[in-house]
Amino acid sequence: MPELSRIPFVKASAFGNDFLIIRKEFQGGDAPARTRALCDRHNGIGADGVEWLSDVSGHSARIELINADGSFAELSGNGTRCVAAHLVACGGAEDLLIATDAGSKRCQLTKRDGNRYEFLTDMGSPVVGESFEIDLGHVRYTGVPVSMGNPHFVIFVTEFPDDWQKDSQLIQARADLFPEGINVEWVQFNSSSEIMIRIFERGAGETQSSGTGTSASASAAIAVRKSPEKLTVIAPGGVQRVQWTPGSSLMLEGSASLICSGEFFL
Repeated sequence: MPELSRIPFVKASAFGNDFLIIRKEFQGGDAPARTRALCDRHNGIGADGVEWLSDVSGHSARIELINADGSFAELSGNGTRCVAAHLVACGGAEDLLIATDAGSKRCQLTKRDGNRYEFLTDMGSPVVGESFEIDLGHVRYTGVPVSMGNPHFVIFVTEFPDDWQKDSQLIQARADLFPEGINVEWVQFNSSSEIMIRIFERGAGETQSSGTGTSASASAAIAVRKSPEKLTVIAPGGVQRVQWTPGSSLMLEGSASLICSGEFFL
């Protein structure tokens, strides 16, 4: 029997938003196709995306994110935190500077409990735009465009619509408004300082959590709804905390857990 080609991987999750961490030299000639195969939840390992890891001067690591559908993304806050957990577990520093396609992100370890790592991450300064209305034919929504280095459309609701996933897909299909695609977040207030969110991401669909989605939702609430500068954000996968003063960097507090490591056979 010929020897199988093997791709070593680490799998990590941040509140159910899961990623594979793989050295970039294993990308092969068609990185999107390989990523789709790896992320397939029936015939692969299964994940929302792959963080392709490499070395770069002046940083703990360089990562390139490819979503489960093979599309490229500038950044995942949760994915970056998963990589930080992996680097700490490998004996790296506890204050890490990680290069991404949306700039350098600093992750500071605040607590470790077994395979669970908590970080305070500098997500950079959000860019919150002017609200505008989008007409889907059967319904209209008013949303807030936010850039966290990747694009978001944040919609405030009193209750999550029954068909929010379908409506998210229709919003993402509006290439005239969002030529680079869009991550859609739905935000419901529990109190002035606590919000619940639902997330529909480019290239992955509905996810249990999102670091940039959490950050975008909180910054829109602070900028538009005048929420307190410290917010608790509850996603289906778990709770993250945000602190942001407009004009400064947004600080995101959350955890990541290392799930397993192994080899993928080609």
